[in-house]
Amino acid sequence: MNLYDIIFYLFAAITIISGFAVVSSKNIVHAAFNLLFTFFGVTGIYVLLGADFIAVVQVIVYIGGILILLLFGVMLTNKITSVDIKSGTLHVIPAVLGVGIFAGVLISLMYTTNWKTSVLSDPGNTTIYNLGKLLITDYVLIFELLGILLLVALIGAASIARREKD
Repeated sequence: MNLYDIIFYLFAAITIISGFAVVSSKNIVHAAFNLLFTFFGVTGIYVLLGADFIAVVQVIVYIGGILILLLFGVMLTNKITSVDIKSGTLHVIPAVLGVGIFAGVLISLMYTTNWKTSVLSDPGNTTIYNLGKLLITDYVLIFELLGILLLVALIGAASIARREKD
């Protein structure tokens, strides 16, 4: 077992343990903070797999956007911290069976395919570089049109928000 495997299992353990803590926590604030560690573990796995663009998007969109919005919503809402979010029924046998089947399929795929060497064959060639090169060369017209569309949507949203109510 090399260092790559140890780090992968560390991130996998962080993701699984904090994901279990999210669904089993009765306090919604604790569940939200455990969700942070779940997102962090998934981001670490993306980095190890060489998907650096997806890892950055994971940090910006999920951790920076959705999780912070969820935490602000929880913190600014009165009496939400004492709400019991569990339904009281726990389906242990189907959950264990589903996780076992998923783990079996995942482990069999890991042993039958050579996924480590295919993903890490050229670590200097990053996905962000390739995406940036494609956006500036082959897809520059579509990229600029999407920018104009987003600008028009932003101006429309601002004009609707500023409109005086009668």
